[in-house]
Amino acid sequence: MPFANLGLPPVIVKGARAAGYVEPTPIQRKAIPIIMQGNDIVAAAAAGSGKTAAYLLPILTRLLDGPRRLRCLVLVPTRELAAKVETGTRDFSRFTDLRVAVVHPGAPLAMQEKTLRETEVDLLVATPSRLLELQARQVLHVDDIELLVLDEADRMMDLGFAPDLRKILKFLPETRQTLMFAATMPPELNRVAKEALVEPIRIDLGVTTKPTPGLTQAIYPVPRDLKFELLNEMISRQEARSMVIFTRTKEAAERLTRNLTRSGHSVEVLHASRSQAERDRALADLKRERLQIVVATEQAGRGIDVDGISHVINFDAPHVPEDYVHRIRRSGPEGGTGDAFTLMSPEEQKEVAAIERFLGRVLPRVLLPDFDYRMRPAELKQAVSYNSDLSSHASSAAKGNSKPVPKVAAKPAARPAVKPAARPHSSRPALKVNGSRTGGSRAAHAGKSTAATARAGGAKKPKR
Repeated sequence: MPFANLGLPPVIVKGARAAGYVEPTPIQRKAIPIIMQGNDIVAAAAAGSGKTAAYLLPILTRLLDGPRRLRCLVLVPTRELAAKVETGTRDFSRFTDLRVAVVHPGAPLAMQEKTLRETEVDLLVATPSRLLELQARQVLHVDDIELLVLDEADRMMDLGFAPDLRKILKFLPETRQTLMFAATMPPELNRVAKEALVEPIRIDLGVTTKPTPGLTQAIYPVPRDLKFELLNEMISRQEARSMVIFTRTKEAAERLTRNLTRSGHSVEVLHASRSQAERDRALADLKRERLQIVVATEQAGRGIDVDGISHVINFDAPHVPEDYVHRIRRSGPEGGTGDAFTLMSPEEQKEVAAIERFLGRVLPRVLLPDFDYRMRPAELKQAVSYNSDLSSHASSAAKGNSKPVPKVAAKPAARPAVKPAARPHSSRPALKVNGSRTGGSRAAHAGKSTAATARAGGAKKPKR
């Protein structure tokens, strides 16, 4: 089913195609018609499902009609997701004259205030805390907001934004359409949903918080300052078609990418500052095995949807257990096998313990043979030391078939200097781990479809 069959106008379909969207995903097929009918929704959609386009395409369709003023607010938990939504909005609306702005703590407040005072925007993407700061300065004009999106609402609960959301709901118009997207529905989010939505239609695509079956998971304890050395050694010893490595911050991703490149690996980085074209090119190269490694931040990595990624490595343990599952589900095709390894520094033991509680089991600890950890053996007492293939041993440990944990030698043998072999870019990688205008004019919307003209707002909604 093409996007045009969902009732989207040609100018929006053209923007979606230019952004690389050809066929709608399941969440897009289900959500777009419901949103265009003016209903509130609660959608359970996992990362990489296409949920951003699922709400942006019908929202932009609605914004094509009506006055030039702030009519849509998209709330997100992080600045990286804010940047991603802004990029998607600009891509989809590139053949219109709709305006979008983004506000988050990653940019100066004064600059964002100036933009909002001097520019009439149709859609605003914001983090809750920065939105409240701007509201306190009386910068926002929210009386005309018709659409509210709560994207990754469960993550907002994890980050403690529930009080901020309630404050925001109080000053927004009650006769609005509200769209909530979340991978999970914790109790606090259920309470917020009851306050924010009116008779919502629920869309459930069977989101699961369980890792993909057949996935081998293991924890590699290591001092923080030796993480890169251990990672580089693992890559040099193991074999894989493609690998995604996650970091917490954009700065860490850039630094890790530079170091891996210097070590002779074929690597690209994905984070909020990368353009959509750069992102698409990197993922295409990864899929075709022209690229060995992609280093990604949490939010940038959520859009990675490449079949056959054989390895996911958490260079930094995620703060939120659900994020761990989101990350590692990118490894191992459905019904197949893959590997997901986490490098754990002593400072990250609490995060790993939370992940294990969430999974309901303890993950095997693995000690890389002949690697000089420079740690006292007592600090690695849970590590599993072995001299065979890493992936097969970790798989055996994960199934409860591992041998008793051997004693760790007081003085590990000094490891030889790592000499990564430089490879031609096209060869198989020897990876081893077994507010401005968006362009056009409103006139471009001439001849809009009947479905698009049925305004998503419809009749005024009952008071909340």
